[in-house]
Amino acid sequence: MKNYLLNKRYALLVTLVFVLMLSMVSCNPEAVQKVEQRNWQLTWSDDFEGAAGVLPDATKWTFDIGNGGWGNQELQYYTNRPENVSLDGTGNLVITAKSESFGGSSFSSARIKTEGLFTQAYGRFEARIKTPYGPGIWPAFWMLGANNQTAVWPQIGEIDIMELKGHQPNINHGSLHGPGYSGGNAITDIYALLNDRFDNDYHIFAVEWDADKIDFFVDNYLYERVKKSDVNSKGEWVFDHPFYLILNIAVGGNFVGFPTAQTPFPQKMMIDYVKVYQ
Repeated sequence: MKNYLLNKRYALLVTLVFVLMLSMVSCNPEAVQKVEQRNWQLTWSDDFEGAAGVLPDATKWTFDIGNGGWGNQELQYYTNRPENVSLDGTGNLVITAKSESFGGSSFSSARIKTEGLFTQAYGRFEARIKTPYGPGIWPAFWMLGANNQTAVWPQIGEIDIMELKGHQPNINHGSLHGPGYSGGNAITDIYALLNDRFDNDYHIFAVEWDADKIDFFVDNYLYERVKKSDVNSKGEWVFDHPFYLILNIAVGGNFVGFPTAQTPFPQKMMIDYVKVYQ
């Protein structure tokens, strides 16, 4: 009995030491992404208050209009019609992708942007969004460098805050595009919901961006950190100048493939708010 107790105590001691070692590994600062606490101050926002059927505030948003694939073999025609983008009267902006013949395309949608109206370098950029879904549906909340009059993509830089493949409605992609890491070679990571989908409810998508790194969040959970040093090992860091905001639903394209008979239309992206902090 004495030997049994000694062996049992020894086994317990070994187990405790092993657990302690594991806890020390999990507390390794290199293994934990810490979020700096900052005193954010609001610099720009839109809560989309207004009457149903009204276009978004023209002092804050403008439109990309037309088709031609937008560099990704997309199938939609972007319009500035209330049928494709308007307030719903309850504090949301609704972007609607429709299956219809319009302007030589088989689908219509909308892409709004703050280009020429608001740009900012560094800060926190966030939106509360309920996404659309379905094969061939490609919603996005993203940013492009405002120096596009003197440089071309990907030299201007691109930050994809929320980007979903409609046939994978539980997975958000956070990505950076720049010289040496663009298109299919973007620096990217994903955040996946377990037993849920982003089209079932609203979620907050955000980035926090400074001179040395860009952090990606879903519902205030940091799931991706890209440091300037990481980018410089692949190409050139081009996130040192003002960017403007974009919201859109694309239909088809290289990233998501084509719609199918199982893709329901119309598809709607509901945006509760967009906020920018410094």
